[in-house]
Amino acid sequence: MQHDPLLRASARAIYDSCYPSEDWAPVGFDEAERAGTVHYRQAVDAALQARGIFAAKGEQLPLFAAA
Repeated sequence: MQHDPLLRASARAIYDSCYPSEDWAPVGFDEAERAGTVHYRQAVDAALQARGIFAAKGEQLPLFAAA
């Protein structure tokens, strides 16, 4: 997912919102990404679903240039 920074940022936002502390997920987003945890996979799936919904509605998603 490193080649799609917008999708990764969306997945991170979802992960951080759904799993705000160690009570919800044992590791932070970066470690969850490396390990491919179920929490990470759920956040990615949610980001993919959201992208599909916005695209289906004809929403123009912003493109962010890599810094």
